[in-house]
Amino acid sequence: MSAREPTPTTTTTISAAWSLWALLLGVGLLMLGNGLQGSLLGVRAAEEAFGNTVTGLVMSAYFVGFLVGSTLTPRKLRQVGHVRVFAALASITSVAILVHVMFIDPWVWAAMRLVTGFAYAGLYVVTESWLNGHAGNHLRGRLLAFYMVISYLGMGGGQLLLNVADPSGVVLFLIVSILMSLALVPILLSYTPQPDTGTPEAMSLRRLYRLAPLGTLGCLLTGIANGSVLGMGAVFATGSGMAVEQVAAFMGAFILGGALLQWPLGKLSDKTDRRRVIVAVATLATALSLAGLLLEQGDTLPLTLLGVLLGGTTLTLYSLLLACANDALTPSQTVAASSSLVLALGIGAILGPLTTGLLMDAIGPDGFLWDLALIHAAMVAFGGYCLIRHPATDLEEHGHYVAVPAGTAPLGTTWVEEAASEPAQLELELSDTSPDPEHSTC
Repeated sequence: MSAREPTPTTTTTISAAWSLWALLLGVGLLMLGNGLQGSLLGVRAAEEAFGNTVTGLVMSAYFVGFLVGSTLTPRKLRQVGHVRVFAALASITSVAILVHVMFIDPWVWAAMRLVTGFAYAGLYVVTESWLNGHAGNHLRGRLLAFYMVISYLGMGGGQLLLNVADPSGVVLFLIVSILMSLALVPILLSYTPQPDTGTPEAMSLRRLYRLAPLGTLGCLLTGIANGSVLGMGAVFATGSGMAVEQVAAFMGAFILGGALLQWPLGKLSDKTDRRRVIVAVATLATALSLAGLLLEQGDTLPLTLLGVLLGGTTLTLYSLLLACANDALTPSQTVAASSSLVLALGIGAILGPLTTGLLMDAIGPDGFLWDLALIHAAMVAFGGYCLIRHPATDLEEHGHYVAVPAGTAPLGTTWVEEAASEPAQLELELSDTSPDPEHSTC
């Protein structure tokens, strides 16, 4: 069949995108519940007078479990497969939130937060390795971007659900549990092809760094930035003179910005050297952080707009770095690599609030922006080093951006038709030509 015949290619692309709907819908429901859960527990802990220090320790237990889950999940994936691990971990989160409301005790809550962090880290490993196993280098950026858009929209929607019922009651806890349980339904009642984990390779952080330095170190740095935003963003907004509803708008603006720019940046990274996109986005994040220092405290609208722009840069880097790292890997390395990248992200997420807190104690609310500026400046410097050391990468598998949204719109059809002249770029299978497993491309 001629490589110029568009119809089979279009069918292949739509079919491949549709085959992932159950996974992505399940992720959306999980993130909806996770977004509600985080805000709910913070509000309820304040009502129960746990105290700021104790509440902070309870919440930090999530990240301890996150680290453990990221290291143990790959073994179970190899033993029982992606669907069973996804179902088991989602069930654990559904049970854990109910234990919170059964026992209003900080020690019990800390234990349940640890369990929840363990489960969510595993869910991230399952999802990201699943997506990477179905996408070649030419589509990886847009699929991971779509995944991150769903994640952020779910988290943002979860914040809004806090207004559905009184946090001092049990209804919101039940809603979280229901959402977690519903996330299992599309996965278990549909056929979603699983990536092959028959011959996996071990992938320590040290080895992954040798293979993909920028992707690995970048995940650590973006973990610090994300931990700072999610852990201390509200503190910064409050210290800048915002009222409670304005703080909520500021944090919502961050998440909205991240959701809006995921897709276009993923598309751009699929069409050019991904490292250049990462450096450009990190440079913009650095500049925006420094520009924010010029704004006056209490100037709500400019600060909220800053939140949108910073979210569009800070919160989009993780999916770009994931795609960058996986460009250098073989199919058998993706599961273990996903675990190591989530581990790096988790380590960074623990460090983020600590570094930001120290700077804010030293120089005030502006410490939040200085911390973001320094983190992204470090990413720019290392990315520039990688580009100088390896100035060019093989872009043969990077293709035109072809969006196939659920319920294909006329615009989506136009994109498919526009790319039909390059059908080889629409393949979702991984290339048979694998990079040298020990060759670093930065």
